[in-house]
Amino acid sequence: MQIFDRIDSRIDAEDFGAAIEETRALLLQLEQRSDALTHAIDDFLLDLMTLAFIVESYGRGFELLARTLARRRLAKVRLLSGGVDSARQK
Repeated sequence: MQIFDRIDSRIDAEDFGAAIEETRALLLQLEQRSDALTHAIDDFLLDLMTLAFIVESYGRGFELLARTLARRRLAKVRLLSGGVDSARQK
């Protein structure tokens, strides 16, 4: 499964703590090509943490909107990273 597919599946996770940590680890595999990509990754992680907060604080009422926003931020990260998984060779 590609990095972005795995990250996208984490947006739907029930355990947000584990999802955020796994997402961070996956994002570290991307080559940091520009400041714009770095900022997009930060924005995405912030939205994912906001999603976790919203669900924990307010229940499932706003969950769909928060997940949609996180997916849009992920699309921006995908676009800025070249649209494909560009993991570092280790």
